[in-house]
Amino acid sequence: MPLKHSQVIIVGAGPSGLVLSLLLAKVPSIRVTLIDAASQVDDRPRAAHYAPSAVRVLASAGVLPDIRDRGLIPGNMTWRNIKGEAITSIKNVSQHPYNPEALTVLPLGMLGKLLLEHVARQSNIEVRWNAKVVDVIDGDKKVQAVIDRGAKHGGNEQVEGDYLVGCDGATSRVRRTLFGSSFPGKTWDAQIVATNVYYPFEKFGYDDVNFVIDPVDYYLAAKLTTDGLWRVSYGEDTSLTPEQVIAHQPAKYERMLPGNPKPGSYKLMNVGPYRIHQRCAPSFRVGRVLLAADAAHLCNPFGGLGLTGGLVDVGGLAQCLEGIARGFAGDGILDLYSSVRRNIWATIIDPISSENFLRVSATDPEKALTDDSFLVMVDEAGKDAEKRRILDEGAYDICHDFRQYWKEGYLEVGQKEAKL
Repeated sequence: MPLKHSQVIIVGAGPSGLVLSLLLAKVPSIRVTLIDAASQVDDRPRAAHYAPSAVRVLASAGVLPDIRDRGLIPGNMTWRNIKGEAITSIKNVSQHPYNPEALTVLPLGMLGKLLLEHVARQSNIEVRWNAKVVDVIDGDKKVQAVIDRGAKHGGNEQVEGDYLVGCDGATSRVRRTLFGSSFPGKTWDAQIVATNVYYPFEKFGYDDVNFVIDPVDYYLAAKLTTDGLWRVSYGEDTSLTPEQVIAHQPAKYERMLPGNPKPGSYKLMNVGPYRIHQRCAPSFRVGRVLLAADAAHLCNPFGGLGLTGGLVDVGGLAQCLEGIARGFAGDGILDLYSSVRRNIWATIIDPISSENFLRVSATDPEKALTDDSFLVMVDEAGKDAEKRRILDEGAYDICHDFRQYWKEGYLEVGQKEAKL
């Protein structure tokens, strides 16, 4: 069956936009224009953990070996009280080396640079920096992105494609052109501060991933790199300004971290306060315009379902667009993308991420092993292989293979053809 030539515009060169570009570039008839308002990849301290469902997508994009070379595979994941005492653990949370899709860690700034290296090798991807989307014009046969490149670069211009995908984050301009300010959901009465720091948590018996349960000083401490960089994300008073949050950081560290460290005993690399939300767009598809990742939905960061959910979004969307290009699917598969991914957010990502946050911020650590059903399951899984298998398989609940909706045909996998 002849391939259908198509042009896909992707707005946003974050991890999801870059990965979607690489996935689509594997289809010879698809050309990608990737545009971003910034001048380079965002290197602020953000998420860093890729669950097995996201690792599967990264493997499909052809970047997993390089990620593994530069990142790490964590060992144990432990829930603790503020004294640092373990409540329960998932031992060898990655199931490495038995699971080729093991949980993997690499800071997003490092991932972005790695993905750009791969994008630069693809002849059918064009990247445009300093290109701010100011409008989207959806037509019957084509869609146009109106971008402002600034006076230095010639002002406004239009980029035309068959489809346009908004991967432009929580404040997505693409989403706003579709729905205005409507982004249903809620903002938590909480402020999270993401910090990157060199501090010897191992000296105090901490594992590679630690969730500390406390109504005031809850936090995540997770190892990011093999040279000893850690992510510490903690809750802070919502009344504090960003400047006050930064000024309060030393006192917060000294009060909550093991060893009660003073500034001279650690090396702080980054501090980034932000508000957290649970939100989902009314639809992920309007005509030829699609939404994915943070442009489509938001959740709090505890458990990593925001980053992982976004990568799984683009993995599914790439299958849909590939099916259309290969003639194995009609345009209606994009409606399925919207309805399926929205349902997964509503029934899995939203409730589980909410439970993850409430577990650390609103649970009595003394009663956690009786009152929190998930921690009860974690504890039982440490003693029962079948329960551990069920726990591990739950990581794939947010996945959905859209190739099942393709028509009878053949899917090219490298040089092989596997009948669907």
